Amino acid sequence: MSAAFEQKLEWLSNQGHAPLLKGILHGIEKEGLRVDLQGQLAETDHPVALGSALTHSHITTDYSEALLEFITPVFKQSGEALDFLTDLHHFTYTKLNGELIWSASMPCHLPDESAIPVARFGSSNVGTLKSVYREGLNYRYGKMMQTIAGIHYNFSLPEALWPEYQKFCNNNDRIQDFRSAAYFTLIRNFRRYSWLLLYLFGASPVLSASFMAGKQHDLEELDKDTLYLPYATSLRMSDLGYSNKAQASLNICFNHLATYADSLHQAINTPYGAYEEIGVKVNGSYRQLNTNILQIENEYYSDIRPKRVTHSGEKPLHALKERGVEYIEVRNTDINPMLPLGIDQTQSDFIDLFLITCLLADDSEISDCECERINDNHDLVVTRGREPGLKLQRKDDEIELIQWGYELLEKIQLTANMMDTVDGSTRYSDSITAQRAKLDNPALTPSAQVLAALQQDGISYEQFVLQQSAKHRDTLLGHQLSEQGSQYLAQQAIESVQEQTDIEASDTQDFDQYLAEYLAG
Repeated sequence: MSAAFEQKLEWLSNQGHAPLLKGILHGIEKEGLRVDLQGQLAETDHPVALGSALTHSHITTDYSEALLEFITPVFKQSGEALDFLTDLHHFTYTKLNGELIWSASMPCHLPDESAIPVARFGSSNVGTLKSVYREGLNYRYGKMMQTIAGIHYNFSLPEALWPEYQKFCNNNDRIQDFRSAAYFTLIRNFRRYSWLLLYLFGASPVLSASFMAGKQHDLEELDKDTLYLPYATSLRMSDLGYSNKAQASLNICFNHLATYADSLHQAINTPYGAYEEIGVKVNGSYRQLNTNILQIENEYYSDIRPKRVTHSGEKPLHALKERGVEYIEVRNTDINPMLPLGIDQTQSDFIDLFLITCLLADDSEISDCECERINDNHDLVVTRGREPGLKLQRKDDEIELIQWGYELLEKIQLTANMMDTVDGSTRYSDSITAQRAKLDNPALTPSAQVLAALQQDGISYEQFVLQQSAKHRDTLLGHQLSEQGSQYLAQQAIESVQEQTDIEASDTQDFDQYLAEYLAG
């Protein structure tokens, strides 16, 4: 990070623009598997009392019928998003009939893949599209990978900031182009430094042995039911999690919106031999939407994405190209099994600081060579991040992870000082202090705490997370959901069911035609 970073902070503070940062918008999406009281994957349907997974604004499913997804509205205060997430958990638990929400990213004990239910969204064309897309994921990557859960952290700067920031940068582009370019600066720096988030917040150093059944791996055996790596931080973010050979060949460029969009567009429209062998519609049943490298944009696995709210029927890539980047979605956040929500206020505050710092830091582009270094650093941290003396690559040199981490925290502390002044508190500096302690003592990291809990109690991964899930259920059920909040979520459930019924009744074309028009659109 350069002197320009400190100049931008000084400009924000001295010119009276820093208070605009109180308008930062936050949203949280959190996944969680439904399991029975023995920790086995739930085989039940998505609870009717929760509404329609197709149309509910806040409670849906992801890949599996058992994989819940909670979606908060957008809030100016991250604490409000966390409060709403708590409400969603409480409300859901009142409708689960004895089931639990698995409190970790890596899944519970998994049955044979054939027994993992794919999410069902009804008989409408749009619902069928969602189901066929998931069948495609099954054929391409297997069902087990799709049971991994995580937290997506959505973040955007206030619109009032952009004209002022553009003036400071002496930029004359269209405001949407300037904003998109600035978000891509944030994304590039996130990619450079996100290894720090993996070290500080990674919480998946272990997994159920059932997840690797029949697969080759280099994991060590903690017990007959548990596999691990002694210094791992986030196996979820390793090549054991979201990765595949087809996407590994993609050179998705994050330097400019135009090149990013073009790269994705090419992937969505380029056939892939192995997927052609699967076929699209075989014996009257769809196996995938198409045979291209990506069926749709959402299939691209990345730890951060530029996003734009879409219009009805609009594709995400079209929205980005037409109206620019509106917010970013951070996707590398593990569910911390030590926390009831899997994330807390201190972590949220630090992520905000990290993202603001990434926005204001050096805006240089990422070369192919640097991209390789970024990927190498990522792989080292997720598998060996707590290893004493571990060195990462920085430009042409090596540097110890801990030393580089301290240096980054010094820069982020400057952002925290500004935000504390705006907030009239010490909460942001306090979040830095909490993270610095993890560099001082790696045993304080979530990944180390999870592993230590298993070793101290002599229990398996499955037993540990089951205990934590039951404990967090009790905590979340003890939360006082307001009568207004309860009524709102109950009404959402009722209205979502009716909306799905209306959608199904309004379809006027068969799915073959609908899919052809969708893909052409």
